[in-house]
Amino acid sequence: MFLRKFLILIFFVLLNSVKAETIKQIDLLGLESISRGTVLSYLPVEVGDEYSDAIKKRTIESLSKTNFFSSISVDYERQILVISFKENPTIKYFDFIDFKEDDVLSEKIIDEIKSNYELINGRIFVKSNFDKLLNDLNNLYSSNGFYNAKITIKTDLDEKNRIGLELIFDEGEKALIKSMKVQGNKFFSSDEILDLFDMGEPDFFIVNYFTEKDSFSKTKFESGIESIKSKYLSEGFLDITVDSSNISYSKIDNNISIVLTINEGMQYKVDQINLTGNNLNISNHRIRSFIQVEDGDIFRQKDIVEGVGEIKNFFEDNGYAFASVVSSASLLDNTQNVVVNISIDPDLKVYIDRIEISGNHTTQDDVIRRQLLLNEGSLYSKKELDESIKKIKRLGYFTDVNYEIKRHSNNLDKSDLFIRVTETKTGEITVGLSQSNATGASVTAGIRQNNILGTGNTLNAQISNSDAVKEYSFYFKDPYINNFGHSLSYGYFNKSLDAGSIDASDYILDENGFNFGYGIPTSDSSDIFSELRISNISVTCGADLKDTYEISQCNNNKKVTEAMLSIVYDSNTLNDFFFPTDGNRDIHSFEFTLPGVDNKYLRFSSVHKNYSQIFEDKTLKFSSRIKLATGYGGSDLPFYKRYFEGGSSSIRGFDFNSLGPKYQPLNKPKGGELSFISSLGVASNLKFVGIDNPNMRIIGFVDAGTISEKISNFTLSDFRASAGIQLSWLTPIGPIGLHIAQPFVKKRGDATETLSFDLGATF
Repeated sequence: MFLRKFLILIFFVLLNSVKAETIKQIDLLGLESISRGTVLSYLPVEVGDEYSDAIKKRTIESLSKTNFFSSISVDYERQILVISFKENPTIKYFDFIDFKEDDVLSEKIIDEIKSNYELINGRIFVKSNFDKLLNDLNNLYSSNGFYNAKITIKTDLDEKNRIGLELIFDEGEKALIKSMKVQGNKFFSSDEILDLFDMGEPDFFIVNYFTEKDSFSKTKFESGIESIKSKYLSEGFLDITVDSSNISYSKIDNNISIVLTINEGMQYKVDQINLTGNNLNISNHRIRSFIQVEDGDIFRQKDIVEGVGEIKNFFEDNGYAFASVVSSASLLDNTQNVVVNISIDPDLKVYIDRIEISGNHTTQDDVIRRQLLLNEGSLYSKKELDESIKKIKRLGYFTDVNYEIKRHSNNLDKSDLFIRVTETKTGEITVGLSQSNATGASVTAGIRQNNILGTGNTLNAQISNSDAVKEYSFYFKDPYINNFGHSLSYGYFNKSLDAGSIDASDYILDENGFNFGYGIPTSDSSDIFSELRISNISVTCGADLKDTYEISQCNNNKKVTEAMLSIVYDSNTLNDFFFPTDGNRDIHSFEFTLPGVDNKYLRFSSVHKNYSQIFEDKTLKFSSRIKLATGYGGSDLPFYKRYFEGGSSSIRGFDFNSLGPKYQPLNKPKGGELSFISSLGVASNLKFVGIDNPNMRIIGFVDAGTISEKISNFTLSDFRASAGIQLSWLTPIGPIGLHIAQPFVKKRGDATETLSFDLGATF
């Protein structure tokens, strides 16, 4: 009995001894820059909780996740939880030293790196982040061919637990590609495949100096691999694989050798194309016509994707703004055939509820809205919307135009259209002195504005006094005087031209008068414009013309009256004003003096420009213009109405107005009755030289043309030609063009001009 009571007593004593103790106090030791409250907010325990080994483990895990501390210890004694810390230092500075700008790193990339790895001045230094950064930097240099790059770390830890960091770079020489080979390919040649890469075996050494084709880049390499796969997929090789792991580096000569192994697999063909879903009772034949693929054709994924896009556009053009057209392909077992399934879900017809325009701080809303083929309440049409955006871009008031369609959540058949524009400078006010290759020194005051006060109206008013020209003029045009899009223009001018000062014939022309014009649209992208110009003209000839035929047309300060009627047809389908990549611009002009006035002549000009995108970032431009002029009714063409060519707006590389027949022995240009100029150019952005500016283009061009004194004397032997490059830059003060050109077809005595500069030049 006694033994039993003793054992029960021992049991209760032991039970009481293992009972968990309550935490009555939490002490934090070692805190310097981090507040007690911050630490307590991360603790999974508080006063009053029961202590256990699990609590200790959770406390250490929770505080470790903060990255505030380099070491953490937890002790418990006499109901007091004691947590001791050693804080991570605070970053005092973090500098990158001796790296070569733009080889791998740049200031912008460095700022992004510091932010991504949370290694910014004032932040807590986390060694694991720093170690990861070093590893990624080493990989980055290796992936760009700098296999010998070394990064030295220099640290400075002060008494306030602040750390300074320096990464000192010794990049070494970049490894260059010695050889790049392809094996396993049968359908495409090795040259076709290697041409897909922006890197490879070096070009001719002079060319390679500029292209750096043998410079290895992991990004370019991976892009080339994807291009290979895409090229094979476009020809039906659905099983294509590319083994790109065979890259060897030689430390001896610091060169890279690459071998690509291609497994082409089978070439698949289309067995059939199935249409499923809701086609709105439109015949399968009609929908199928959008896909330019027949049963039995090679399965080209690009053709299928383009066809699906055309079907989607068809529904969107008919109001189904959120139509879904999805394609899928399945392989037929044990064959080389593919079944293509196209599922159509037109959704609901959508109507435009609201149209909101933003970004037009100067241009009035109405100026933009009148370009829209869609109105509030109208049925949505993607074709009309895309054409509306092109029309807005063609105004020349904006550097960028974007749109977004937002569907109503509570009314699915209605959407809002949001148009965002970025304005550019559309004119200038000038007061001051200037120098021009054409007119010499000039004192000028005036305003030239194509969007005056944001109204879309044009106002040109100028007072100019130069060596060659004295002029004051006024011109106003309202392109929308009514709801039918008719335009009205009028102006007054008074001009005196000393032609001898611009390397033309030796005469002085005085002219004053007024003009009145009216235009009507003939389509959404074209209009016809007529203008009547009535003026008084006097021509005073200098001594250089006294023994020439032209002296008979000089009236020496006696006024003659001229009434000129012009008719202009202008068609514009370009997709942008400053840097178009698609479309045409055609301007045909016919002007003639009315019977019953002193001068009887007519002039005709035709200008054609075509733009087409030939690569993702390259645009081909072809332009051509012809000008004809002649007298009628027994009268000769006034010599001062002839055409002149040469200069930045004509055949670049030749002096302004310098081409064509000359007065001898003066060697002054006569001008001509016929002028023909053509130009071919390719424009590119400047990303290939590291300049990512959407408002800059570089253009390689070839100009060719001729000018003939008489239409009947036209001959190909008078042709001139030049080649060069142009830099076009859309700046805050307007477009600027810099031309460097060199004639390669010229005649003895031609005046040339290698460098020219234009304000207002576009591509």
